[in-house]
Amino acid sequence: MTPDFFQRNRSNLVENLDKGIIVLSAYSQMQRGNDAAFGFEQEANFWYLTGINAPDWWVIIDGSKSWLVAPEVDAVHQVFNGSLAGNDAKEISGVDEVISRDDARDMLQHIARTSSVVYTLSSDPHAKYYDFVVNPAGKDMQQYLKKNFTDVRDCRIDLAKIRAIKQSIEIDAIKQAIKLTNDAFSAIKPKLSELKYEYQVEAEFTYRFRNAGATGHAYDPIVASSSNAVTLHYNTNNERLKNHSLLLIDIGARVDGYAADITRTYAVGVPTKRQQDVHTAVARAQRDIIALLRPGLSVSDYQASVDTIMQDALIKLGLLKSRDDQVTYRKYFPHAISHGLGIDVHDSLGAPSEFLPGMVLTVEPGIYIPEEGIGVRIEDDILITTIGHQNLSASLSTSL
Repeated sequence: MTPDFFQRNRSNLVENLDKGIIVLSAYSQMQRGNDAAFGFEQEANFWYLTGINAPDWWVIIDGSKSWLVAPEVDAVHQVFNGSLAGNDAKEISGVDEVISRDDARDMLQHIARTSSVVYTLSSDPHAKYYDFVVNPAGKDMQQYLKKNFTDVRDCRIDLAKIRAIKQSIEIDAIKQAIKLTNDAFSAIKPKLSELKYEYQVEAEFTYRFRNAGATGHAYDPIVASSSNAVTLHYNTNNERLKNHSLLLIDIGARVDGYAADITRTYAVGVPTKRQQDVHTAVARAQRDIIALLRPGLSVSDYQASVDTIMQDALIKLGLLKSRDDQVTYRKYFPHAISHGLGIDVHDSLGAPSEFLPGMVLTVEPGIYIPEEGIGVRIEDDILITTIGHQNLSASLSTSL
């Protein structure tokens, strides 16, 4: 991604907001254990506007001008961890200037005397559903701005709507990530009979991603054999592969900042008739659901059609008797059919009422039967085009 990309993103955001400056913070580094930090991953909106993949930076955007604010790094941490040089940060992002924290505070106080409005990212509206601690950087920034500005506004949904429509350079990056992921699936599937454990399957993907120069996995890989597949986000990946069972692999590479997200379910040894029937039902449902996608299709109509297709699949498998039985329906299909895809593997589509050209989303029907130890999910990555859709991962067979 060139500086022009990040400059264009900042300009687009400014054009979509009322008058006021924009101030965002990068993520802070998070503790892994004792005195060690986890590997750093940037907040997606901050990266989209700056290209900076380092902790604790700020960006200030005032009309056509923008500044990066460097974090304060002491001599000890500089020796151990290094830091991003100001000149490098400016070259990556295309900002006008890199300034110190003190200069940034003085600038913001000066602006606040004549302008009461500042935009930033408010608290994540979905945070109450998370079972982890949210990165504190955004909240810290919001609290700091409230001390100086009388009108602190949220630009989260504005950014989400802009990011939802992918530019050609973003689509190219997603396609690269998908191709690398597809190639890895194609290379590894014939080797499954030689592999004994889930972690060996994961290791094969990891090697191929890193050996090809990708950042690595876009998210923690899911390699779930047998009954492990009924846990949607299972990622322990330690158990032995069992003969005559199914293996659900949900994996995606990250290339140039963008994610792939692909799932296939394969047989280990000869599958049973029941396993084949469940897999066939999911594959047919996915085919029919993907065929629905087009620009102008309302999200509510899409969801209604998805429900009909998935309920039909469950009825044919003898798992559901009535469409009115939502409890049983959601027992066997408990997750959303689609989500946006981009910098975040679960990219927001900006709460649209209809699908628009340039959106990239997954289609991932699944049927999970805990009492039978069967879990099947098939997932592809779909681009909404001006005339319909393109399955970006279609080259990878969905066969069992």
